[in-house]
Amino acid sequence: MIEIIAIICLVLAVIPAGMFLWNVWLYRRPAAVIDRRYSVSILIPARNEEAAIRGAVESALASEGVAVEVIVGDDHSTDRTAEIARAAGARVVSIPALPDGWCGKQHACWVLSREARHDLLLFLDADVRLERDGLARLVGFLQSSGADLVSGIPRQVTGTWLEKLLIPLIHFILLGFLPVAAMRKWRWPAFAAGCGQLFLARRSAYERAGGHAAIRASRHDGVTLPRAFRRAGLRTDLCDATDVASCRMYRNAAEVWRGLAKNATEGLGAPGAIGLWTVLLVGGQALPMVMCLSGQVPKWLWAAVGLGYLPRVLAAVRYRQSWRGAVLHPVGVLVLMAIQWRALLGGDVGWKGRTRSPSAAPVKPSLDVLHPIQ
Repeated sequence: MIEIIAIICLVLAVIPAGMFLWNVWLYRRPAAVIDRRYSVSILIPARNEEAAIRGAVESALASEGVAVEVIVGDDHSTDRTAEIARAAGARVVSIPALPDGWCGKQHACWVLSREARHDLLLFLDADVRLERDGLARLVGFLQSSGADLVSGIPRQVTGTWLEKLLIPLIHFILLGFLPVAAMRKWRWPAFAAGCGQLFLARRSAYERAGGHAAIRASRHDGVTLPRAFRRAGLRTDLCDATDVASCRMYRNAAEVWRGLAKNATEGLGAPGAIGLWTVLLVGGQALPMVMCLSGQVPKWLWAAVGLGYLPRVLAAVRYRQSWRGAVLHPVGVLVLMAIQWRALLGGDVGWKGRTRSPSAAPVKPSLDVLHPIQ
């Protein structure tokens, strides 16, 4: 019996390791295209972001190689968000009251898209900092790829232990389970993937797909917005955004837990998918180490442990991730899945002082390739 379990663990470890090694060559850093013909509306939804908004606005306005306007959507903040954003040089728009059936971020992004003047729309979270040539790189990738919507994972800045343990898993899950080559070849919604921190879209395509109104009830725009584009017959693509921007999403353990739980039921914790993800992640990444430490397993099972660590080591180097998180990879996987199960069984998780209204039911989950954070 132990031999059979060991074989299953090895197979489950081989799949993401092989996929990651292939994808790491396809998920490339874009080159900068310095061309002032391109004008971009940078749209930043913000709710009580006084600690972060200045950095987001200033880095956006410092973009080189493209012309920009920066619009901040003040979503009923009770702090100095609007005042600070305006002082930093942004145009500030007050977001109307949240309509029934909408989640806050999607409503704010939709309102901002109506205010934009340019044909390229960059949706940017308030905790993201663009590099000076970052936007030019992203625009260059949009043009060279021929896609209608592009995204990428910014360099993830981590401080606390739980951040270092969990946040780097976004790269592991995305590149370990998404067939990037197939994503680029076919427009199937099942291959939808992105990072909600950073989206660049052509306005005409955005409107054809229905924009954020098409995903109004979702909290997981990292997956649901690309899916809406693909359902409209449009193309989406991904690039390595490590040199495009940086982001520190959370500042303490409580924020990490709530942040990963808030959209879990549209991702790894979806009712129809969580069982499969538990088998894939726990069986391939955590169980081999547990079995090896017990000393009662075939020695070759250490190969499964090595295959589990291989993507994490490569990611730590290539994407400038925490080595502490890489070393504790099996522990991180177990904690991540504990959050997904807790979110599924524990009901709605509030965020920014809001919970879902009864009519804002989550987007119907599927077995699509998903990543755990937005």
